Amino acid sequence: MGRGYIVDDTVEVYLSKLCEQQSDNATGLLIGQNSIQRDFVVMACRTPSRDDTTVCAEKFLDKEWISEHARQVSRMLPGGLSVLGVFVITDADAKETLASLRQLVFTVQSLISSERLWTTDDNEITDCVTLHINPKSRKISCRTFDIKDPKSLAKPADWKYQSDLCSSWSTMSCCVNVDLFVPLPDNRACSKSMDKCLKEGLKMWTYQVENAVCLIDGTHFPDDAELTAGQKRNVRQMLTAQLLVTPEQQHNLRDGIQQCGGGLSVRGAIHSRAYVHNNKPKAKLAEKLLKRDVVSTMVTRVQMLLDDLLAPEYQSKVVSRDKQGTEHFCLPHRVFCPAKVNGTLCMCDYQFNDEDPSEVIDRLKEMLDIDIADQKLDSKQEIAAEVIETREREDFTAEIVEVQEPKKNNYIGVAIATAVALLATAASMLYLNDI
Repeated sequence: MGRGYIVDDTVEVYLSKLCEQQSDNATGLLIGQNSIQRDFVVMACRTPSRDDTTVCAEKFLDKEWISEHARQVSRMLPGGLSVLGVFVITDADAKETLASLRQLVFTVQSLISSERLWTTDDNEITDCVTLHINPKSRKISCRTFDIKDPKSLAKPADWKYQSDLCSSWSTMSCCVNVDLFVPLPDNRACSKSMDKCLKEGLKMWTYQVENAVCLIDGTHFPDDAELTAGQKRNVRQMLTAQLLVTPEQQHNLRDGIQQCGGGLSVRGAIHSRAYVHNNKPKAKLAEKLLKRDVVSTMVTRVQMLLDDLLAPEYQSKVVSRDKQGTEHFCLPHRVFCPAKVNGTLCMCDYQFNDEDPSEVIDRLKEMLDIDIADQKLDSKQEIAAEVIETREREDFTAEIVEVQEPKKNNYIGVAIATAVALLATAASMLYLNDI
């Protein structure tokens, strides 16, 4: 027998409803947390319907569409949660779909991994799960593949349901103050996509976060210390963390000098959160999950801003700049919502200042299949950033940004000037020293 999967019973209810409702094939994602001994599945969400009706029924495993859904969902997951695999509900025999499911999980994980900046561990869990469900007999077939092995064969896995699986998981949160500068290439050297340039620039900050000292409730735990040692069993713990960067790390990061044609300055604060399973978790695991959330939420916001600026509708806008050519943008702030009614785990989304809560609710429904009311949205962790008008800015002259044909590697504005991206203001007390 291969890996074991402990699954929240709400997932069983959700999959059963899909079996009853779907008149044709259905696919979706399995979300949870890995551990050395076993994996935990806390949520499932179906793949949104595609508007393109040319996709025939035989090709219901649309790798491109499902992988893009997985990429978007991965951005909406807090620390400790990730896309563990995929499920399919179909009348087709499990053996007939196994090869397609294998290709699918490799494609999904490849796309998700392309957005990660953190360093993976040698003991990282690399098994991904595929779940085949016959909607008539409700028979399931659970298999795993090692995505680091291109020749990996399917291994059987154990799939067991459990009630209130994550009700006693620990929640660790922190607020991180950010003041970083990402150099951007000059026009002559801009052969790479701006997306890749920004990721390269953020790697230095990622290095800082990974090597920061982490205090949990004001204490620095040894790596092998049990996170919940001395606490009551099966009781949810709310922990507060603090990330500190040593002066030596800051000094070493200053040594690099490079030519650039502009830069992106990111300032503000972010709220980070991670969930840790209750199976005797180590402090090292909790620290790793929280740091990864800090990095991923930053990368997600910068990427969302870039996507917004690359949109054709933005390129035709009138843009205000100061005399130094600096543009000011507000990065989206993080909004949380319960993964299920009265649940302890939360998913998240990112809301731009010009968006209504209804747009966030629609995205949560489309991407995660979560029905949420306005009052259930938690937008108090971060206060939306605001560009403060000053007398100096009253002299700004408006410029028309030239409209060009959209190109994948073309970015107008930031690459030729300095941009200031403002993060949210978080209501907490913990800090990260920057370079």
